[in-house]
Amino acid sequence: MLVSTDSIAGNRRRRARRHIVLIAILLALLAAIFALTLSLGQSFTPPGDVIRVLLGEDVPGATFTVGQLRLPRAVLSVLAGLSFGLGGVAFQIMLRNPLASPDIIGISSGASAAAVFAIVVLSLDGPIVSVFAVVAGLGVALLVYGLSFRNGVAGTRLILVGIGVSAMLESFIAYILSHAPAWNLQEAMRWLTGSVNGAQLGQALPLLLALVVFGGLLLSRARDLEALRLGDDTAAALGVGVARTRIIVIVAAVGMIACATAVTGPIAFVAFLSGPIAARIVGNNGSLLIPSALIGAVLVLAGDYCGQFLLSVRYPVGVVTGALGAPYLIFLIVRVNRTGGSL
Repeated sequence: MLVSTDSIAGNRRRRARRHIVLIAILLALLAAIFALTLSLGQSFTPPGDVIRVLLGEDVPGATFTVGQLRLPRAVLSVLAGLSFGLGGVAFQIMLRNPLASPDIIGISSGASAAAVFAIVVLSLDGPIVSVFAVVAGLGVALLVYGLSFRNGVAGTRLILVGIGVSAMLESFIAYILSHAPAWNLQEAMRWLTGSVNGAQLGQALPLLLALVVFGGLLLSRARDLEALRLGDDTAAALGVGVARTRIIVIVAAVGMIACATAVTGPIAFVAFLSGPIAARIVGNNGSLLIPSALIGAVLVLAGDYCGQFLLSVRYPVGVVTGALGAPYLIFLIVRVNRTGGSL
């Protein structure tokens, strides 16, 4: 019996070490891409000059290029990626289905519809558009949850209801755009695509606050989420308040996703891709929350850099992530249809 207990403890320690190593590798990758985006663009800025700018020194040329153009873009990409990755995987774990992503179940569409309405119909801009997007994202989440609730919430039912709501919202967006004046259409389309063009450091503060508050709330529920991966009955037997945990996770994840969408627009498939990629990397070596958040940040940061400099034409980051995510969505639907879905 003693040998068995030592063996279990040893396996846990090995899994914990692997989890920490994987997080460290992802952090190093993210830091490397972040440094690349600050140093190399249409022109090269020496790392020493980048560091001096970050320390607040005035460096001719580099102060504007790094401090005003590259740094805000990179910071916003990281924060949005962390939010999309963490919020997306929370839904997928809670509902035990990799298709249960805010991209699929209508939350991003709700925020987008509200923003387009505010821009085109009400002729609003700036922070008020973000407020519309956040409120609508939360409202759509509550609507989908309410419509799918019947003696509890089944993941498949919630996904199907979310897809239906998303389709209606996409039709609403198309209708609004078809009647949009030319001067509003361009701004609405830029917002819908998902982009960090024109990023400013001032936009990062509310997103950082949302990430700290809602992300901290999700991380505090990491053990309960891991228990939910085993099923509601098993989680309840382990002492998890299933209904309360679901509500907390939904509010925190939607709040984070809606705030990120309000700042950058709905960057396609980042919330959808981050969790499955993390599951492939991490396996059974620990929670998927932090690895998924880091992968989301890597996807947005690398996608934006590729869209700016590695293709023949400049594309917003949402176009790049959409091109990556659409084939994977088809593959995942086929796999889930054959084998059943879980992360």
